[in-house]
Amino acid sequence: MRRQTATCGANPAGSSRSLRLDPLSLPVRFDAHDPRADGHVRQIELHRERVVLRRAVRGMQMAINVRVADFTGVALRGNDEAQTLVLVHRDPSLSIPLLIGTDADEIAQAWTIWSEIFALPQLDEGARKPAPRRRRANAIRARRPKFLMRRRTAMARELLVHRDEREIIARN
Repeated sequence: MRRQTATCGANPAGSSRSLRLDPLSLPVRFDAHDPRADGHVRQIELHRERVVLRRAVRGMQMAINVRVADFTGVALRGNDEAQTLVLVHRDPSLSIPLLIGTDADEIAQAWTIWSEIFALPQLDEGARKPAPRRRRANAIRARRPKFLMRRRTAMARELLVHRDEREIIARN
């Protein structure tokens, strides 16, 4: 297995290099920021068909093996200053940064290459519309349940009251 030296992720102090992985030299191993891991660093092994995430949480070592097919796509995130290509998973803690840069042409080219290599769709999260806001109040909460709707409603009638009668009660 070919290895690529760690050139990104948790850079030493004063380093101006940003995250930049070569999609044509897979497999690759690198370190990335993880706020929940010990030392805030996790190791990532990126292959064409799988991803292995290694980290330690409270001293417990763990390795998570995820198939590339389980990821939803390659997304473009960021603003005008810096943009990031991310391999997106439904669980945000399993998403993996692939490239951080400012050159729009380079990012667009890398986005296409990463998408083709992993056979995943290109997701533009900047153009994604927010989901419509859900109603807080339930409009049909005060209605009768469906099984009660089949029943006929009875007219409120008075119960018969028998006065001055002796009541027989059975006791043991």
